[in-house]
Amino acid sequence: MRGPHNIWRLIQTGATLERTGAMNVVLDAFEAPALLRFVAHALGKPFMWLGYKGDPSMPPATRALTVLGPAYIKFGQILSTRPDVVGDKLAVELRVLQDKLPPFSKDVAKAEVEKELGRPVDQMFDEFSEPIAAASIAQVHKARIADTGEQVAVKVLRPDIERAFRKDVDAFYLAASIIDLFAPAARRLRPLDVIEHFDGVVQGELDLRLESSAASEFADNTSQDKGFTLPRIIWPYSARRVMTLGWADGLPLGDNVALDAAGHDRRVLGERVLTLFLLHALRDGYFHADMHQGNLKVAANGDIIAYDFGIMGHIDEYTRRVYAEILFGFIRRDYKRVAEVHFEAGYVPADRDVDEFARALRAVGEPIFGMDATRISMGKLLAYLFEVTERFGMETRTELILLQRTMVVVEGVARSLNPQINIWEVAKPVVEDYIKQSIGPRAVIKDLTQTARVMSRFGPRLPGLVEQVLIAQSNGSAPARRPFWRWITLAVLTGSVATILLIAGIDTLS
Repeated sequence: MRGPHNIWRLIQTGATLERTGAMNVVLDAFEAPALLRFVAHALGKPFMWLGYKGDPSMPPATRALTVLGPAYIKFGQILSTRPDVVGDKLAVELRVLQDKLPPFSKDVAKAEVEKELGRPVDQMFDEFSEPIAAASIAQVHKARIADTGEQVAVKVLRPDIERAFRKDVDAFYLAASIIDLFAPAARRLRPLDVIEHFDGVVQGELDLRLESSAASEFADNTSQDKGFTLPRIIWPYSARRVMTLGWADGLPLGDNVALDAAGHDRRVLGERVLTLFLLHALRDGYFHADMHQGNLKVAANGDIIAYDFGIMGHIDEYTRRVYAEILFGFIRRDYKRVAEVHFEAGYVPADRDVDEFARALRAVGEPIFGMDATRISMGKLLAYLFEVTERFGMETRTELILLQRTMVVVEGVARSLNPQINIWEVAKPVVEDYIKQSIGPRAVIKDLTQTARVMSRFGPRLPGLVEQVLIAQSNGSAPARRPFWRWITLAVLTGSVATILLIAGIDTLS
């Protein structure tokens, strides 16, 4: 439960931050005001001897979060996706946060599997290995299904991990409340919103049925993507605390020596990673938001294999269209159009000057286009774009920050495979194709068809609504008459307009 009892955990946290040297790093990253700095040091320095020492070889913030335990490690990873909150420097440091903890025993893992699936492990699996990977929330074992002989990976949550996370997350909420109280200027960072976002992500990862569902949806979306495969979720052997999926054989995408020795074309792989990410983000609005080399392999046939679906990004269709047009405008260097799109979408307040905004956007785009191919970065473009739009009054949007962070990671993966890759040349056909599909005449027809379909659902209700209006009129209920007639008139007019536009659109295409 949230409350004063969490103060002890905050004191222990502050003591550890002080002892590892991370306190000032964190306060600087958050641009903490003097009063908040005073409170933070007051909670840390007098009790420094209670803090954990950690690994001196690690950077201060990484060292502190690692030694504080699983919830802090995961919190650091989530913060690495929010440079808008912690700044670029700390975000980069947290991005390489070690997510490796000592594994729990094989016997404990088997007991967890038996409890969740309701059958003895030896009846379900012919083989069940020692842990092959251990992270903050779960660990993985290699196994073989007894009935089919299929090799699988079995992911098992750490025992009692839910309680441990709940305890620390409650302390995080208390810390956010203290920041709100003692640092009004920091409220622009919305600390409570950040904790709520973290809480939501963690709750999703603590229920492996949700990760299994995410993997299944991602697989459905990408089933026709050439050169890309996902391990199959095996539902009969999956539950809330256990997830079983097909074993993925392949070389780590970060091992260039092994890739070269196996005869894989790293130039093709680099382009494919970038293209796939853009396809998933724009076409589907659902993308793998943790696409670093550790979550990617290369199969013997050259296919890229992705796994670990704990963090997925989602962007609604309207936002995808807006940002595709923004990217397309940058590619064409049409800064006035990029500015207009921001105003049309309501991202920038209408009282701002569109021409001034366009000039600010030119200052973002032109230096990037002046770079050589090896330095051009769409991730940096998005980062600069968010800085400019924030100055013009646009509120930070978490899903777009996650998109930008993932774009940076994917570009890093692509460049590690091919340092000469031209990000714009690879991105341009994907963005142009999406523009044609989502903003051209076909998109108009699709939207009108959906509108007509929605309006058709009200058809069976119209006689009843008319009858209600007539009854209300005969009873002399004047106040009830007007809203009903307005509603029916609006429905009929909307349906008629949608039908006319649909016919006109069809004529246009033909």
